[in-house]
Amino acid sequence: MPNDTNRNTLMFIVSALVILVAYQFFILGPSQKRQQAELQARQTAAAQVAATQPGVVLGPDGQPAPLKLSREAAKAQSPRLTVDTPTLTGSIALKGGRIDDLLLKRYRQTVDKTSAPVELFRPEGAENAWFADFGWAGANLPGLPDSRTVWAATPGQILTPATPVVLTYDNGQGLTFTRKISVDAEAMFTVVDSVANAGGQTLALAPYASVQRQGIPADLGKNHIVHEGAIGILGGVDGKSNLELRQLKYDKWRKDKPNESFPSKGGWTGVTDKYWLTALIPAQSDLVTGGYRVTQSNGVNIYDANFVGPTKALNPGQTLVQTTRLFAGAKTVPLLRKYEYGGAVPTWWKFWESKTSVIPRFDDAVDWGMFSFFTRPIFNILEMFYRVVGNFGIAILLLTVALKLVLYPLADKSYESMAKMKKIAPEVEKLKEKFKGDPAKQQQEMMALYGKEKINPMMGCVPMLIQIPIFYSLYKVLTVTIEMRHAPFFGWIQDLSARDPSTFMNLFGLIPWDPALTPLIGAFLSGPLHIGVWPLLYGVTMWLTTSMNPPAADPMQQKIFQLFPIIFTFTMAQFSVGLVIYWCWSNVLTIFQQYIIMRRYKVENPIDKLLARFAKPAKAAG
Repeated sequence: MPNDTNRNTLMFIVSALVILVAYQFFILGPSQKRQQAELQARQTAAAQVAATQPGVVLGPDGQPAPLKLSREAAKAQSPRLTVDTPTLTGSIALKGGRIDDLLLKRYRQTVDKTSAPVELFRPEGAENAWFADFGWAGANLPGLPDSRTVWAATPGQILTPATPVVLTYDNGQGLTFTRKISVDAEAMFTVVDSVANAGGQTLALAPYASVQRQGIPADLGKNHIVHEGAIGILGGVDGKSNLELRQLKYDKWRKDKPNESFPSKGGWTGVTDKYWLTALIPAQSDLVTGGYRVTQSNGVNIYDANFVGPTKALNPGQTLVQTTRLFAGAKTVPLLRKYEYGGAVPTWWKFWESKTSVIPRFDDAVDWGMFSFFTRPIFNILEMFYRVVGNFGIAILLLTVALKLVLYPLADKSYESMAKMKKIAPEVEKLKEKFKGDPAKQQQEMMALYGKEKINPMMGCVPMLIQIPIFYSLYKVLTVTIEMRHAPFFGWIQDLSARDPSTFMNLFGLIPWDPALTPLIGAFLSGPLHIGVWPLLYGVTMWLTTSMNPPAADPMQQKIFQLFPIIFTFTMAQFSVGLVIYWCWSNVLTIFQQYIIMRRYKVENPIDKLLARFAKPAKAAG
């Protein structure tokens, strides 16, 4: 029974690894090469056609493409008002009255502190434009402001947390539009739109707001562990708490659901990347329709997340007012929770208690995944440790210790069982030899021996089974939370969310050579063969933990298990270094715990063997 279980587990692990490697080399690899070749061919063809037709700009598909302006050239298409806050810098376009130019002061493109700030909004006309629109819609009503309307504003206005800006537009047909935009010190804009009717007719108008992306960077939507695309919390129109999380990845949004809408009471809607979010938040008492659309213009996919409010009557002499908030910034969990609860953030250990939120489930903008009941606590504990020590790498080490302490009783029983199994391994071998021709009798005698020594052979699998959800949750947290982005540890580790930048291919930096720049095989040297210091340390600790476990029953299984440290060293090298540090430190604590138990039961272990081997030369020298 135990042999069958071990064999099945081993076969499953080996099969999974074989499938993963085969899929990478025989499907993903050729597919990516084919796509690159096709793209290069289209670009070459487009360049040849463009050379014969001066003035015509063609896209990769050979079709006429819109002119892609630089950011500064696109900004120059409209007069502007400056935006300047502690966290944001940019401008508002008077043409269209749009918020379309934002940079994030606190975040850089790379770990280099002198690198450019992260771009969020980009004006229309620039490649991959991203902006927010607000306004009024009405059937057969001429004179409503649109993207071509130039709003009036007092010169010299600067949008700061202390000074809102005011835009006005008179359509010359009895309607006067006013837009007041204010912003706080973090990432929340408040847009108050009003329209006054000085005419003689009653009009029907509906407020709307939209976040629009005109094309996306090529690398967006390719990460399967992180949601990127449309997002929102919508629903609740029947008066019940049925607001639901709506998510559409860019590819699915474009191909399968290019036009979806959800009636909602309040809630919010927007577009998210891995770390950045733009979200529209109506008044939570409003009945709106949240929509997600994808259209195409001049070969560019236009992704639009929006909401439309109810149609309202605007009588002569009356004024309609609509207030919409816009979040445009980084998805830092404390900040999202601050907005969610209106500044009154409950302590993390009380998050299961009943609370009244101002923006429902706003921290769901972070992709906690289907195991959010586990990933959230992992992050909360990490954040708590980080506030104490000020270093996320040390916080990961402390989290590992905390998890080990919680799981200590169970792990202790497991390691005790494994130590006993290793101690009786010679007796097991004798039984195998004695009953070699009678497997049933052999199994019966082995089970009797386990019972006599009070050993549960299945307990050895418990630590690994427990580690799987912890491993996944920490992997998810390190991947999706911006708190880990560019978070340093010590020495050469300046970004815990990236893989270890060192590599044995250049002797960990001693040789002034970058393998990635090597012609032809650079991608391979900086990919599968990129093994840094921390992955190697992990491999050593995994080898030691494997050596301390009882040997597998089958000689072939023993050989395969001996290969696991090597296989997983190469595998883990591609993960974020924060995760490798966690696993390596976890192995060290496991080794320490196993060593104490093995010494208690006087079981031979590899650490004592190593110490004895080093002790012999010392005695000889003495």
